[in-house]
Amino acid sequence: MDRMIFVNLPRRDAAATDAFYAALGFEKNEMFSHENATSWKLSEQILVMSLNEDFYNSFLVNGDKASFGEGTKQMLNAISAESEAEVDQFVANATANGGAIYRPAKADAPGMYSAAIVDPDGHVWEIVYMDMSAWAEGNEAQ
Repeated sequence: MDRMIFVNLPRRDAAATDAFYAALGFEKNEMFSHENATSWKLSEQILVMSLNEDFYNSFLVNGDKASFGEGTKQMLNAISAESEAEVDQFVANATANGGAIYRPAKADAPGMYSAAIVDPDGHVWEIVYMDMSAWAEGNEAQ
């Protein structure tokens, strides 16, 4: 059985957050979407769950509350891209739709190109293109 991964993220403004993820090309999954949550499909096994703050908090215990990245980061979500151009387009779509650049696009290592953006709720998303043959060659030499 393939395991599913649900990335649960709190949100403060459902309309802004939904517009942001739709603009990035994430596919809305109606099956798990309702008045307190929107489900975004990255693949058949990976879903981003954008949850209203109170609903998100209902899953937490011991007095814990949602974090919106104000001065701390506890998670860096990363997804793959098929090209450097896709990395750049992802960043352009994000910044045009309520997101901000967290880390500008750059070549991180031989065969690796990435950038990171912050969504409207302060969650960091990294997008990474890896040319596996260049990665292998570049890292063999080290």
